Amino acid sequence: MNLLALTFPDIGHLLEWPNIIPGLDDSIFALNKVGIIYLFAFLAPVVIFVMAKRRYERSEVIVAPRGIQTVAETSVGFIRENIIMQSIGPDGLRYLPFLLSMFLFIFFSNITEVVPLIHFPANARMAMPVTLAILVWLVFNGVGIKNHGFFGYLKNVVVPPGVPKALLPLVALIEFVSTFIVRPFSLAVRLFANMLAGHLLLVTFAVLSHTVFWLALTDSTPTWLVIITPAPFLMLIGLTGFEILVAVLQAFIFTILTAVYIGGALHPEH
Repeated sequence: MNLLALTFPDIGHLLEWPNIIPGLDDSIFALNKVGIIYLFAFLAPVVIFVMAKRRYERSEVIVAPRGIQTVAETSVGFIRENIIMQSIGPDGLRYLPFLLSMFLFIFFSNITEVVPLIHFPANARMAMPVTLAILVWLVFNGVGIKNHGFFGYLKNVVVPPGVPKALLPLVALIEFVSTFIVRPFSLAVRLFANMLAGHLLLVTFAVLSHTVFWLALTDSTPTWLVIITPAPFLMLIGLTGFEILVAVLQAFIFTILTAVYIGGALHPEH
């Protein structure tokens, strides 16, 4: 058995996807497969809701939603009831379009990890998670300043009620760092790290499955290797199902934390 047959691709090869348009690598018009995934993640929700709207307008009578309408209405209801109403309250319904767009964009950027011929979650690259985190930072701070004024919002953030005066400087520093630095950093890193880890796991077991299968076909293969041949493939199937769950969960976590931050900016007393 040739143990050297088991070779894993370089991590740079897994993350650096080449430009799909030859000759434009140094151009502002360069577009690689990660960019294509983000375009898909942007367009997919638009297509879903446009199709759902047209289907609704063609209906002469009110009927139970089905097909694409079910997907659209379920998405809206999920964000409204399970994120906004739980984290912000009725005042947060004005942010429904923003939070729904955030959830769907992240989900479609993640789910390509298990799509055949793609097998890569775009959020395993750090650029977009950082961009989304900065956007969330601007939104919840903008909401706080708009509703309480700059100094009123800053006071609400760094001066929690009931803190002894002796501890106030330390607590104010901790709250400042936590709100304005740690929040966007943790949002970006959580999304990026989870999607990258899942991608590496799937690649690992895909390589193991491929290598063990071909080694099992050789005449000199030990009996124990033949017996364990299905194990990496079964693990790959299980991890694929798990990564579908992770794709949804990471979109949900990012969105609900965004809602929590907006709710905190709207209602600092809570």
